Formats: sequence, structure tokens, C-alpha cells
Amino acid sequence: MLLWRQVRWMMLSRRHLAILCVGLASVFLYSEYVIYYIAIWQCSWPHLGLEGAASVGPQKGRDSTSPHQPIRVMFLADTHLLGSRLGHWFDRLRREWQMERSFQTAVSVHQPHAVFVLGDLLDEGKWCSDKEFWEQYLVRSRRMFHHNADLQFHVVVGNHDIGFHYDVTRQKLNRFQKAFNLSAVTTVTIEGNTFLLVNSVALDEDGCFMCAAAEDQLKDISFSLNCSRDLGGEENDGKMQCRNAQKLPNTAPILLMHYPLYRNSDANCTGPDSAPDSEKYTTFKARYDVVSKSASQKLLWWLQPRLVLTAHIHHGCVVHHPDGTLEHTLPSFSWRNRNNPSFLMASIHPTGYSLTKCFLPEESSVIVLYVISILLMLIWTCSKVRQRRRVFLSKLM
Repeated sequence: MLLWRQVRWMMLSRRHLAILCVGLASVFLYSEYVIYYIAIWQCSWPHLGLEGAASVGPQKGRDSTSPHQPIRVMFLADTHLLGSRLGHWFDRLRREWQMERSFQTAVSVHQPHAVFVLGDLLDEGKWCSDKEFWEQYLVRSRRMFHHNADLQFHVVVGNHDIGFHYDVTRQKLNRFQKAFNLSAVTTVTIEGNTFLLVNSVALDEDGCFMCAAAEDQLKDISFSLNCSRDLGGEENDGKMQCRNAQKLPNTAPILLMHYPLYRNSDANCTGPDSAPDSEKYTTFKARYDVVSKSASQKLLWWLQPRLVLTAHIHHGCVVHHPDGTLEHTLPSFSWRNRNNPSFLMASIHPTGYSLTKCFLPEESSVIVLYVISILLMLIWTCSKVRQRRRVFLSKLM
């Protein structure tokens, strides 16, 4: 009986247990829900022509008058949803929860008109079976990136979605294109803005089954873009030839790919999400890290984009190409690939665009918050137990 009384006095009272449970629940609620709202609420859509936006781009040689309203577009990259081979179950649970909360919070707070994922939606699409692809990967991705029907959601092909060039099969390519309604070059038009989603894995220029199809489609799109420009004058041979061309808005396109355009390295990249110094000066391998130099020149010449958005290297970078084209390489959206993930917010109009980056909570900050909170709760619990023990001992005396 005396032993039980001693144990009971050393335990926390019901009130103290309630306080402890409320404290734990509050830390969990803040770290897993509230922190995303705090981070994302600090971001806002850039205004066209507003100073302080990351970059403002004019239209390339087109009519500056347009009846369209600016659209709000989110761009994110390299989510790398884990499959059955790599990663621990807790790793998958933790990082996918972070991406789901980040996406759902951003969409609910900022209400974009469209979202584009710039490749590597999946991590093991290059390996997984058809059963895993259709019954697990697609189900999880649609749950994570669930959205209303009025939000346009588009995915670009990445090397982890279908494999690197040497490993791509028709079966892996076709199932991904079927799942996300894609082709080698997919055209998306929103409010007079043309987005070209290019399968950069198919830009090896070696005549393979997907490379030949990609080059043919790029030539067709280039022809249609040329036809969309005002040919001027009366009916002429040019206008006659363009009768069967795809009808596109009279505006330079925005090029979206997974692989960056050719550059030697990330040596000139700066910013909080640029590559660390240990990686920044590593020479990129063409057709593996970046698109080849010849393919990059073709894309810029044939398409004449006003903006290029890419991904793949998991770090951020801004590149000004010799012809004046601006390229933004987006960092990964996942904690698995970097401590400070982010996404790009864009206000886009046929006559210009404005970009800004929104950073998500840092994983290290969340871990530190949990560690400090648990330590404080342990200290508080020990102090209360010692206090009750002293009271018990004083009564015995």
C-alpha cells in the first residue's frame, strides 16, 4: 500500500497530464499545419511591372494590346514520390505529407488558375510495374495534388517518370503520357498565353522512336507559331500555307521542360536555393544533366520563347541566354531533396509576365522546433514530478 501511494504521488496529476497533452497537440498542430500557412501567407502574386518581383519580361516582338486578363500560375518541380524500392516508409510518409500540405495550403491561400509540375513527379516511374503505376502512384499523386475542377493541373515528363533516354520503352512512355494527357510536345493555351510542355528526355537527336516524334512535333509547332504572327497584306502564299496550321495565340510561348537548356555548370547561379559550392562548379553532362547545345539552340530558334522554365538539378538558377531569353531553373519541391524547398508564382499576360519565388518551411526548423518543445516538456514534467515527490516525502515525515 505504501509503495502504491509513493508511485501515485510521483505520477503527474490529471491536470498536469492534460496540460502536457495540450502542449504536445499544439506543437504537432503548429508544425504540421499552421507553419505552412505562416510561410505561404507571406508570399503574394507579383504584379506586372512591379519593382521587386524576381523578373519582369516583355513580350517578344508582338502586339502589346490584348483583351486578356493576367493569369495566376504556380510552377513546382521534382516532387519525386517514392515507390516500393527506395526510401523508408517513414521517409515517404514525412516528405509526402510536407508536399501535400504545402500544395493544398498554397492552392487554398493563393487560388491559382493553373499549376505546372516540371517533371519528376514520380521517383521510380522508370522502374515500377504497370500495376504499381496505375494502382499506387497515380492514386497517391491525385490525392496529394487534389484540386477543384476549375484549376488546370499539368505535368511535364521527367527522367524519373519514364527513365533516362537509354532506358525509355514505349510502354513506360505511353502509360505516363496517357495518365497525364501528354505528347512529345504538348500545347496548353490559357487566356491568350501559350505554354509548350516538351519531353526533354526525347531531345537526344539520335532518331530514336520518341526523339524523331519530338523533332517532328517541334517543327510543326514552330510553323504554327510563325503562322500565328501577323503576316500582313492581302491573301498570299504564306497565308495559304498556314490554313492547315494549328491555331495559336499571337504571343511568344513559354517553354516548360524538365532538363535545363545547355549550360556548362551552375557557377554563375546565386541565391539561397542555388547549388552548394561543392556542386556549383561541377561540369554538367549534356543529355544527362542538361539538354545538348545543339538541341538548346534549336529550341530557342524554332520556338523563340519569351521565358523558359526548367528543373532536374534540384537547385535554383537564373540564366540569361545569348539571344536574351530568360531561363529559370526551379529547385525541388520536396524536403527529401533540399532543406528549403520552394515554388514559383507567376502573373502572366500575353504582353508580359512577372515572377516571384515562395519558400516553404525549412525541414531543419521543424526538427529544431520538435526537439526544443519535447525537451522543454520533459524538463517541465520532471520538475512537476520532483515537486510532487517532495510533497509526498514531507507528509511521511
